[in-house]
Amino acid sequence: MITTTTRQHTLRGHLPGRHTARAAGSVEHQAVLAARLTVRDKWLLALLHEHRVLTTNQIQDAAFPSDRSTRQRLRDLYLWRAVSRFQPFQQLGSAPMHYVLGPAGAAVLAAEHGLEVKELGYRHDRAMGIAHNQRLTHTVGVNDFFTSLIARTRYAPAATAETLVTWWSESRCARHFGDLTIPDGYGRWRAGRDKAVREVEWFLEFDTGTESLTKVGRKLHGYARLAEATGIATPVLVWLPTTRREAGARSALARVHTDLDNPAAVPVATAAADLLNPTVPHPSPAGAVWLPLTSARADRAGPRYRLVDLPDAWPGLAPPADPTSLADEDEVGEAAVASPYRLPPPSSIPPPAMPNRVARGAT
Repeated sequence: MITTTTRQHTLRGHLPGRHTARAAGSVEHQAVLAARLTVRDKWLLALLHEHRVLTTNQIQDAAFPSDRSTRQRLRDLYLWRAVSRFQPFQQLGSAPMHYVLGPAGAAVLAAEHGLEVKELGYRHDRAMGIAHNQRLTHTVGVNDFFTSLIARTRYAPAATAETLVTWWSESRCARHFGDLTIPDGYGRWRAGRDKAVREVEWFLEFDTGTESLTKVGRKLHGYARLAEATGIATPVLVWLPTTRREAGARSALARVHTDLDNPAAVPVATAAADLLNPTVPHPSPAGAVWLPLTSARADRAGPRYRLVDLPDAWPGLAPPADPTSLADEDEVGEAAVASPYRLPPPSSIPPPAMPNRVARGAT
């Protein structure tokens, strides 16, 4: 039976309750957002700009106490066009929602640093383009590595005082080290209090299992050049999907590592995702999953170290250098300032949550 069809113009209408793209960039909309966005919201916008895409679960790990509060707040940010979202195709089941920086969020972020939106290097179509990027799985995996460390920071016992101090994205690493090597990320982890504080820094190589193991091993040459240029021996942590893949990668890494001019300048450790215990709250790479690579132990034998204890595996390793030795002065610490196409890295830990004074149903 033929029924009345839906009129074409109704199909073109925007989502009820969601501002149009033009309205999202208006002065009026920015004024409304000034009363609605919390400090934590703005931190999340900066995190999305730095790391490109985060899933619902990763955002919950990083900033929210529950699944319900995460979804409610993300819905508000989506309706205000502070963030945009997509859901990738998945063969079995449903993929989590993925979030990127939205037009209104980019305008807020630019205004906060006294810049124009174009000076952020932001384009909405480019931000959403990661939905079809072949490196989406890799980017999400790297971000999952670090957001699990943020969750560990938020829920770790107070006595351990574990903290993710620094999290740099691949693009930031490329800007600083790209002429020599491009790590998938850079991080610093701190644990302990007072005189018992320990800290470790590292470059991350995140393996999804798609690259040849020979190519994985060859990456150490770039880190050797970086260590020679900077005079700093920074551990390289290789995260792999399975222990079986890890065993093969260790053999490939060992062949290259022993042939380096100065192997001690490139400390290497490996770990596998299937070593994490899914039954414990907030499993993360901070646990005892890391196996250092030495010429005498390229296989899986030997004790595994906690992240903060890894320096014990390399007795000659110097303490982490001051961050200003790796980054430009305008990108570090409280004095960090923004310049065109270069924002300071967002804090790796979210600010304290604040109650939202505006009812969520307000328009």
